[in-house]
Amino acid sequence: MQKRLLLNSKHLSITISRLCHQLIENHLVFENTVLIGLQPKGVFLAERIKSKLEEIIKKPIQLGYLDITFYRDDFRRRDEPLTPNETKVPFIIEDKNVILIDDVLYTGRSVKSAMDAMSAFGRPAKVEFLTLIDRIHTRHLPVEANYVGKQVNTVFSQKVLVELTEQGKKEDKIWLIDKSK
Repeated sequence: MQKRLLLNSKHLSITISRLCHQLIENHLVFENTVLIGLQPKGVFLAERIKSKLEEIIKKPIQLGYLDITFYRDDFRRRDEPLTPNETKVPFIIEDKNVILIDDVLYTGRSVKSAMDAMSAFGRPAKVEFLTLIDRIHTRHLPVEANYVGKQVNTVFSQKVLVELTEQGKKEDKIWLIDKSK
């Protein structure tokens, strides 16, 4: 197995800051915009985005957590059952601008599942997607992110590993792992 570092802690901090400034350019003061992190790993990124946005605009931002377990198209195809995570959307999304946040965009299936799961909470005015790593050339569905931390050319035999301090790691590191070697 071969590992290549995509982002270290310093680069991740710069990337998150850039993503936040892009969000501010498009949503200004976040009057009608909410953030929803996809469980489990997108929540860590969503928390960081929320904190950085609040630091910059000096205003609270609404954040929810969305579990997509029962909306996945492979839910019944697995040998072991998936363990669901908490869904916590403490606000109405009806007519809001929703920014879905996940750590890695791979096949697009998680985003589709999130859209299906989100419909239980109302009909948003607009939905955008933010991802830290966009694995281009691996889509199964026509999905793309509005906000991208880093695009990476990958093949199916590779994996992106996101290690964050919130997950108990010593420091933030994002790796590209080649599973075939």
